[in-house]
Amino acid sequence: MIHLNIIVKGTVQGVFFRASTRLKALELGIKGYVENRADGSVYIEAEGTKTQLEEFITWCSNGPEHAFVEEIIEQEAPLINYMDFIIRR
Repeated sequence: MIHLNIIVKGTVQGVFFRASTRLKALELGIKGYVENRADGSVYIEAEGTKTQLEEFITWCSNGPEHAFVEEIIEQEAPLINYMDFIIRR
């Protein structure tokens, strides 16, 4: 299992990015959370296998229909062992 901290920048708030991210995470079996940040970005902590997270990052690169993703920053971090995937804030 791998833990990634992910920042998604662009037009990613007000376009159902968080809700869509949660659905995709649940579909892939990823645990963690997603939240909006004050700077207009979306922050995600995601835990899963390398394959699951690669597919998740690919999805995040596009996001839902009305999102426009300009940049994704990802950083590996220590495993937290989340039990679910939730939306914060």
